[in-house]
Amino acid sequence: MPPLNMLHQEFDAPEDLRDTIKCFWYNKRISGETPSSYEVIPDGYAEIIFYFGNISMEQGANLQPLPSPFMMGLLNQPVHFYTNGQLEIIGIRCFPWTVFDLLGLPAGKSGVQVFEHPIAKLQTNLNQLISAGNIEEAIAEVKQYFLDARSGVATDSMLHKAGIAMQKAKGNLPVRQVAEAAHATVRTLERNFKQSSGYTVKDVSGLMRFEQVRNRLWTEPDVNLTGLAHEMGYTDQPHLSREFKRYSGTTPAAFARNAKKGKQAAARDVLAFAKTDKK
Repeated sequence: MPPLNMLHQEFDAPEDLRDTIKCFWYNKRISGETPSSYEVIPDGYAEIIFYFGNISMEQGANLQPLPSPFMMGLLNQPVHFYTNGQLEIIGIRCFPWTVFDLLGLPAGKSGVQVFEHPIAKLQTNLNQLISAGNIEEAIAEVKQYFLDARSGVATDSMLHKAGIAMQKAKGNLPVRQVAEAAHATVRTLERNFKQSSGYTVKDVSGLMRFEQVRNRLWTEPDVNLTGLAHEMGYTDQPHLSREFKRYSGTTPAAFARNAKKGKQAAARDVLAFAKTDKK
């Protein structure tokens, strides 16, 4: 019963971090002793991941353990991780045009990136806090680290303005209009954006728009796809389907069917659990 064995919480970023970090989050999942996989689908954010337990990725025919922390940059396709037993995660969800500057690292396009950084020193203390169940204290420690780091990083107001415009438009804004919102030329914006994130404005906008469609299909699996394509600024439904499959590996219709089945299974599991709990 996977839904009964997973807990997810999100924590708002302090005001002084909201131009660089979307939120902080905690996740706990329990699986059997046999390695089980879970899928991460692309979205418009980069994530810094601390974990407590074990996480591996496929490397050829083998599973390769990942260090903690690691970075999950912008993804162009789903990534599968493997774990067994109890796994707890603290994640920092960052805007992709700020994460590398925040860490003082060169921008890169690797989906899952291993990096060396002083932030790794947090792992030991976070492990103690998580083991003791002090989740909010662990989150507070991570927040303070980034508040201190943020104070030493100059904000690129052009990228900040561009990011706000892209988010408000949910990725559905031509590059020329993003540049206008940032008070920059297209050439200057594209150069600075790629230097900071490793990706173009169009790349990130496409992921933002995909994320909106993905979330909509999860919450409303019966939504009309033609209407959704028009609402989200795609040329037509085939255009939406091509872009969706590019990032997810599946069609919008198949994703919606699986979302509906997943919700029905979760409801059955919760009901079964509630009945068992009353005995």
